[in-house]
Amino acid sequence: MFTKRAILKLSFRLLTHLVFWCLVLLFFTNFFSSKEESFQDTLLFSVFLMPVTIAATYVSIYKLIPEYLIQKKYGLFILYSAYTLIISGYLIMMSIFFSLIYLAQFEYDNMNPITKNIISVASGVYLVVILVSAFKLLKLNLKHSEQTKKLETKILETQLKLKEQELNYLKMQIHPHFLFNTLNTMYGFALKKADETPEMILKLSNLLDYLLYQVDKPFVLLTEEIEHIEDYIALENMRFHDTLNVSLNAHDISSDAKLAPMLLLPFVENSFKHGSLKNGKLNIEIHIETTDNTIHFSIENTSIKSENSNSGIGLQNIQKRLDLLYKNQYDLHISNTEDTFKVDLTLNSN
Repeated sequence: MFTKRAILKLSFRLLTHLVFWCLVLLFFTNFFSSKEESFQDTLLFSVFLMPVTIAATYVSIYKLIPEYLIQKKYGLFILYSAYTLIISGYLIMMSIFFSLIYLAQFEYDNMNPITKNIISVASGVYLVVILVSAFKLLKLNLKHSEQTKKLETKILETQLKLKEQELNYLKMQIHPHFLFNTLNTMYGFALKKADETPEMILKLSNLLDYLLYQVDKPFVLLTEEIEHIEDYIALENMRFHDTLNVSLNAHDISSDAKLAPMLLLPFVENSFKHGSLKNGKLNIEIHIETTDNTIHFSIENTSIKSENSNSGIGLQNIQKRLDLLYKNQYDLHISNTEDTFKVDLTLNSN
């Protein structure tokens, strides 16, 4: 069932075609006219040419171009174009014959000079066919370009959503490790009823606030990340007591430097989780600095090579996050020797 809008659209299309072919008829009448020939005779000749022109044009724009040329069926396009050319040429010859019989009463000298020349008549017809076909081809190309652009946009949007989902999944994998280690530490202090327990709860509260509410932000200040690293170290100091030796050197830190939240803290957590005591102590050295728009981070801890691997799930997740957030904007080096495990990260903070 046709809707009102569809009927109006169809009516407008038919009216447009009708106006166009009226203009073509006027063009033919002017093109084939001569000083000696009457306007009526030329108009009749042009009217007889119109069905040929209309048929050849519609075959070209509704069959040859969309079904063969656009679909890259070049062999069939050439074949059916040749058929169209032969049939339309035959009908043009019939038009000239009509001019001789009906308008010139079989008197060759009485024929319109232009209509005597089949090349001139064919030129007028095929000029219209070529111009309309070129317009149709341009229209189809523009439509195809628009559809391609929309498709590319949808693909990019889908890829972006997938990247966001992957990033959220990686965050979810990092959070449980972080919470598990921190809560274990607090549980041990609670069992001992240690005086440090309130301070530990406060620091844990700060870390949880960062974990739950700040981590969803695209970027946080580097100074905030450092503050939470300090809180984490303080919590671990309470757990390790005299068996821990941590050095945190953060200097030349730009107040405007930003990075993705929870990007450096997992490296620190990894050092505590996989670090090993040497001579009764776990030694960890952390260096953070900024130069221009670059963040330099390094962390080194004592370890036993068999217990520490740069292929762990935690480090793999961190590297995936770096690939998603800082593709081609970071440089990560992980070295694992017999006694130490070291991470060097250079990050473009633009």
